[in-house]
Amino acid sequence: MFKRNVEAYLLKLARQFPVITVTGPRQSGKTTLVRGLFQDKPYVNLEEIELRHLAQNDPKAFLSFYKGGAVIDEAQHAPELFSYIQVHVDEKDMPGEFILTGSQNFLMMEKISQSLAGRVGIVELLPLSYLEIADFLDESNAIYDLIHQGFYPRLYKSKIDPQTFYKTYIQTYVERDLRQIKNIENPDLFQKFIRLCAARVGQLFNLASVASECGIAQNTAKNWLSILKTSYIVFTLSPYFKNFNKRTVKQQKLYFYDTGIICSLLNIDKITPLHPLKGALFENFVVVELIKYRWNLLRKHNLYFWRDSHGHEVDLVFEQSEKLIPIEIKASQTMNRDFYKELNYFQAISHCQDGRVIYGGTEDLPKNVISWRNMHRIIQ
Repeated sequence: MFKRNVEAYLLKLARQFPVITVTGPRQSGKTTLVRGLFQDKPYVNLEEIELRHLAQNDPKAFLSFYKGGAVIDEAQHAPELFSYIQVHVDEKDMPGEFILTGSQNFLMMEKISQSLAGRVGIVELLPLSYLEIADFLDESNAIYDLIHQGFYPRLYKSKIDPQTFYKTYIQTYVERDLRQIKNIENPDLFQKFIRLCAARVGQLFNLASVASECGIAQNTAKNWLSILKTSYIVFTLSPYFKNFNKRTVKQQKLYFYDTGIICSLLNIDKITPLHPLKGALFENFVVVELIKYRWNLLRKHNLYFWRDSHGHEVDLVFEQSEKLIPIEIKASQTMNRDFYKELNYFQAISHCQDGRVIYGGTEDLPKNVISWRNMHRIIQ
């Protein structure tokens, strides 16, 4: 239904590497993408028990059915395959022979680094970006309706109510996917941990504080945060602390890969102009949209934030070669002089003169104030 911006780059990788891996959160559109692009290859889904059993217990026999290559979905279920695929592609040296997908980044990448290093092109596919659905929207689609709905393809393809979709998504994640990564003894407590994380979106993330509020050990909280990262639920943004200021904070900031999950976890029915998390949700939306844009070009996102010990803060710093672009994110739909306060401070100490503001309005304004609809132009 939606043309994904990564398609051309994925096909380019398939002309360069014998194995392609597409990883990302469950239901982000990986299967639809690879089946559409590689229709000439047989499709195998290792969610099917019999196929999984064969791949795990007799990988050589399994691969004998696919001597010309295949699309292998949820490949992390049979890591035993990877070393046999290595031998196969080394013998044939044919680009784009095997296309692997997987929803658990750690389980996939651990085996790839062991068996397929140097032979695999890697794509991380997140849920739909605004650019990928913009042509299907009209002026009635307000930004906060989009933030509340989230960006998983099925929400748009099947017109599912977001509350119904995310309740099932989170329940499936906790009851099924977690067991594939690590056996969580108390899933209800783990859900509480996720909700506490959701309430801290866009903030400096204090792991000890979250552990204490959740009633778990700090090491447990650290492990659980790692699980959330591994399965593409959350990510952290690192501070920018190059030499111009020694008082920069070292804590990271926490974000979710999809804003609809945040709204579901926090039981947000509607994002009103006065909602206390309006600014944080808009910031999360902007940050992850910029990450999607860079990843769809197969580039590192090169995004950081900056904050010093006196409380001065810039929401994002985009580093491109030796150039820095500080970016402030403002949910307001109206121009305000305060937009520039922190940018001016940062620019004065960093000698960087290319600051931008991404705001909640729909039209670009003078003095580098950019609408959220055009924010991707800043990091091209």
